[in-house]
Amino acid sequence: MKRLQLLRRSSSVLSPQVRTGTGLQKHIYASLRWQSSASPAVEEQDDQLTQKQSPVPPPPFLSPREQRLRLPSPPVSAARESAKLAALHARLYLPSRLPLETLARTLVDASADSNPNFNNESLATLGQDLLTYYASEHLICTYPRLPMTVIFAAMYAYVGPKTLAAMTREWGVELAATPGGEVDPGFLQFKRVLPGTELNTGEEEEVRTTRPSNYQSSWRKGLTSRIVYDDEFGEPVKAPTKPSSPADAANTPGVTAEQASATFIRAVMGAIYLHAGRPAAKRFFEQHILSRHLNISELFNFSQPARDLSRLCAREGFERPVAKIISETGRKSRHPVFVVGIYSGEDKLGEGAGASLMEARTRAAVAALKGWYLYSPLTVRVPSSMEEKGAAPWKPVYVDLGEVIV
Repeated sequence: MKRLQLLRRSSSVLSPQVRTGTGLQKHIYASLRWQSSASPAVEEQDDQLTQKQSPVPPPPFLSPREQRLRLPSPPVSAARESAKLAALHARLYLPSRLPLETLARTLVDASADSNPNFNNESLATLGQDLLTYYASEHLICTYPRLPMTVIFAAMYAYVGPKTLAAMTREWGVELAATPGGEVDPGFLQFKRVLPGTELNTGEEEEVRTTRPSNYQSSWRKGLTSRIVYDDEFGEPVKAPTKPSSPADAANTPGVTAEQASATFIRAVMGAIYLHAGRPAAKRFFEQHILSRHLNISELFNFSQPARDLSRLCAREGFERPVAKIISETGRKSRHPVFVVGIYSGEDKLGEGAGASLMEARTRAAVAALKGWYLYSPLTVRVPSSMEEKGAAPWKPVYVDLGEVIV
């Protein structure tokens, strides 16, 4: 009688006790067969084990909705189905080359999804560099005599987190209560800070920064060190904290709504630069950042304006400033008004009015200092304009000696 040979596909009709084991057991069994040092007893024992082993049950089937519930952020395919995302793209008049998938990625904060391929951390880093570059070149070329403290304040007013958070609200972007795969991609998703968390402890000495002398809390932090070591706003840069374990890396701390909104605006700027190019990114900056009115004259804060004006005139070779009364009324009444002017030779540098001679003299000195620091050339040209096609030859911009050091 001939022996029957079962086909490979006939294993599906065998009983569970006779079926072969898993792929790992097959690999072990095959390696034992090819090893010359394996004894027949070991082969028989492994053969019995593979025959008596019950099959591993397959993983449970998950519906598409259950699969989305397990994701930390919405899938990429959901961007085309979001009406909020399409409305945001059209409302901001974004370039057509910027896809909805990338716009949806800008709305996912790193605290919601730690995967760098799906969050906006990399886009926000690029966008922050572009925003600070365009804002700084505009301020320095338009007002070349501004003090560094005023430049820091103006930078914070243009591209600071509070301004960017206000822009997010003006754009109509809503915040998601909790991030997840089932959330509409048109919501801003981030992990919120737990209630009761202290955001500002007020103890700057305990915060680790990137300064080389961070451990020396008694050292004075001057303006020069702020320019070299601190960020674009003159604030210390916090040192990155390395997670001690993979569990700490997965449990990222939450962020505030202001921080998440600012990161979103920066990510949009970086996404426009990558997809539409430099002209579109600069046009976006001019339409949404520079179009906001900022009165730079209100950013000054002089402690002793008369002394600063005297030092300025001495440095520039002007005659010594002299205060003169231009007009007055009601000197002996309850509400007198004095108008005082600051003169350097025959040139009037500033004028101010006040209820006393000292107040009018101080206001006149402040007006003279603001008139000097707020000087702006007639034709303003920034370095980034050289990247345009057919740009005229570059002419160096005016560079001032700097602010008065008392």
